[in-house]
Parts: sequence; structure tokens; C-alpha cells
Amino acid sequence: MSNELREEHARRLLSDKLFNEAFETLEKNLLNSWHSSGVSELEAREQIWLSLRLLERIRLHITSIVETGDMAKKLKEYHI
Repeated sequence: MSNELREEHARRLLSDKLFNEAFETLEKNLLNSWHSSGVSELEAREQIWLSLRLLERIRLHITSIVETGDMAKKLKEYHI
């Protein structure tokens, strides 16, 4: 897949209401699970924390595809 197609696809994902709703719902559910977990539930709390970090990394990866494409366009525009 070309960089332009990847950028466009990533941009569409980030602007898709259902996609964003899914991320928000997952994050909310994970945070609720974390808040309702007991202090002694260390393994469960660690898994929730790891899940939250993974969710964040996925969104950041998709965002970076868009930002990298934007940067490439500006470099090309300025003949750099």
C-alpha cells in the first residue's frame, strides 16, 4: 500500500465516529474495571494497565501515519 493510501486510510479511521466510539468505550470500560478492582488484584490491575497502554499505542500509531504524511507533503512543498 502506498504512503498516500495509508495516510488517507488512517485519516478516515481517525475521523470515523464508530472507530472513535469503540476506542472511547474500551478505554472507559478498562478504567471502570481498574477503579473497581481491589488492591490485592495486582495481576488483574496490571493486565488492565497493559490494555490501556496498548489501546493508546494503537491510536498513536494511526495518528503518526497521518502526521508523517503531512510532514512529507510539507517537505515536498518546500522542496526539501
